[in-house]
Amino acid sequence: MPEADADLPADHLELLRRRALTEDEARPQAVERRHAAGGRTARENIADLVDSGSFLEYGRFTIAAQRARRSVEDLTANTPADGLIAGTARVNGDLFGPERSACAVLSYDYTVLAGTQGVFGHHKKDRLFELIERMRLPAVFFAEGGGGRPGDTDYPTVSSLEVRAFKLWASLSGLVPRIAVVKGRCFAGNAVIAGCSDLIVATADTSIGMGGPAMIAGGGLGEVAPDDVGPISVQEPNGVVDVVVPDEAAAVATAKRLLAYFQGPVAEFQAPDQLPLRTILPERARRAYPVNPIIETLADVDSVTFLRPRFAPEMVTALARIEGRPVGFIANNTMVMAGAITAAASDKAARFLQLCDAFGLPVISLVDCPGFMVGPDAESAALVRRASRMLVAGAALEVPLVAVILRRGYGLGAQAMTGGSMREPLLTAAWPGAHLGPMGLEGAVRLGLRKELDAIADPEEREARVRAATAAAQENAKALNAAAIFEIDDVIDPAETRSLIAATLSAAALHERGPRRTRFVDTW
Repeated sequence: MPEADADLPADHLELLRRRALTEDEARPQAVERRHAAGGRTARENIADLVDSGSFLEYGRFTIAAQRARRSVEDLTANTPADGLIAGTARVNGDLFGPERSACAVLSYDYTVLAGTQGVFGHHKKDRLFELIERMRLPAVFFAEGGGGRPGDTDYPTVSSLEVRAFKLWASLSGLVPRIAVVKGRCFAGNAVIAGCSDLIVATADTSIGMGGPAMIAGGGLGEVAPDDVGPISVQEPNGVVDVVVPDEAAAVATAKRLLAYFQGPVAEFQAPDQLPLRTILPERARRAYPVNPIIETLADVDSVTFLRPRFAPEMVTALARIEGRPVGFIANNTMVMAGAITAAASDKAARFLQLCDAFGLPVISLVDCPGFMVGPDAESAALVRRASRMLVAGAALEVPLVAVILRRGYGLGAQAMTGGSMREPLLTAAWPGAHLGPMGLEGAVRLGLRKELDAIADPEEREARVRAATAAAQENAKALNAAAIFEIDDVIDPAETRSLIAATLSAAALHERGPRRTRFVDTW
């Protein structure tokens, strides 16, 4: 004990002793086991996330509700904070100052009863979730662990279904941005916390499932290893996880980066050279190309985070900045399905539009779309309903929307990419080589000239007629022709795209409303 503490009253000394028991240093064996397993403690993650000295903890002295079968001394030593560390803090304060950096932080502690959810942990979540709503705080939740804890004895319960934490967390949807960070095993209640969040960051060794091995076995579904329940190899391509990272250090860095998009503009930024945009598209109109480099060139240097990249890769969604201002990008990826909008792509884009709209992020749409995917296989995926989600989400947008037609803007798919109509964006511009049409041009020719083509007996002559008619249609479909009859606002030098987007958003910012409370942001 430091000499300065020797004269403190006994109750103050007891406070210091109990406070010390809540820290990692009081449990070296648990910490060592965690480190040996390749993980960090909950307090280490929080310390890495928040600004130094800013964490204000709630409920640090709670212990597991197991006094009927364990001593208070045992519980105090081995179940600190009832396995849930929670409080308020500042995150990214160096960029946004004390007001815009305020944040709520919660973390289940896997070193305490495997991160299971105890009675007092639930009460603590209820308290924090209510404070988040009252204070309008964004939240970061480290959701590693299992579901409800069956071993708590001090609280009479039959079902525990009256617990309000899940309702309270879900009701924050559309009100404040919520980021879940997952490492390792995340099952049942913890999985619901992650699933109800706006964005999920997960490490490569994560397994997420609505039920863990015990629940699976209890349901008569056999024995499943924890890491086989919902591994990242499944949960990344199916769209559950937004960003996959190698470890917890990268997860925390990514959470800070994601949170910053919702904390507002930054004063300092670096603009990439825009001249490469003039030649970034392939000369052959049918050749596919990656769209990510275009997004990275339009956005501020090192400001882009791609979301759900392995889910519906034909649709790209990303958060980024332009001249310091956070924005969302949607873009067709011609490398997959030629950029056609599938049912899954529409789900991905619609949900992303809701997210941007809820938290006041303008949307930049980069269009190179042959339309919605069609055919029996596409329809078997409920395309009619799922494709329509994108149109409904686009029609509801209140944030600024800017659309740039890179190469092709065909049919209802192109309209979905522009909020439902070329008139909906604040600015609808096209690059010089772009073409627009009610459907793919060759398909339109074959459909419109069906009788004439059927009358041509020679296959080579028939195809020559198709090529000639398609060439004529392409000439008519040029962006300059569409601009000449004012179907779009402008045809632009690709190197001017960034500056025109920035100017449009600046003009909109003078009169735009603040972020609005949407009904909720769809979990899917």
